[in-house]
Amino acid sequence: MSLEQLIYECRNNDRKAQEQLYKLLSQKLYAVCMKYSRNYAEAEDNLQDGFILLFKKIDQYQFKGSFEGWAKRLMINNILQKYRNQGVYELVNDNIIDQNPTVDFDDEDVSLDYLISIIQELPDRYRLVFNLYVMDDYSHKEIAEMLNITIGTSKSNLARARMILKEKIELQQHNRKVVPSIQ
Repeated sequence: MSLEQLIYECRNNDRKAQEQLYKLLSQKLYAVCMKYSRNYAEAEDNLQDGFILLFKKIDQYQFKGSFEGWAKRLMINNILQKYRNQGVYELVNDNIIDQNPTVDFDDEDVSLDYLISIIQELPDRYRLVFNLYVMDDYSHKEIAEMLNITIGTSKSNLARARMILKEKIELQQHNRKVVPSIQ
């Protein structure tokens, strides 16, 4: 069955088509949920809530652009709405000296699992802005509109996220040098 046919069947509340669409997109959308969630359990909850919303709103998809992109935006917006309801965006405008902190490291020194874990440990407002800007390529203007914050707050949150990540990576690298590994 083609994707277009699956979408039409899902619009008719066909459970088998919904199951097929879930199987087709769940891994990719779970990865999206992981970026915006604090942990695996929250990501799973966000995925399930997102699919419920997707099936409710599937008739709004106009077959313009990729369905996967539409589903991804729907998933992100659903997660962001949860955070908006929790009020995690409030931040006074802080002056950040270094807007783009960088850290020098070898890719082999920092595992992907470690990077994901430290991104998930970021406070919500920093993690969301970091992922929207760095991972999903939204502009500060778009982020400000999505999160109902100022552009300056978006930039400040991104800078703080980068500083926290830089500190954690540098600490991990320092600890590796200080404590020799036992083979």
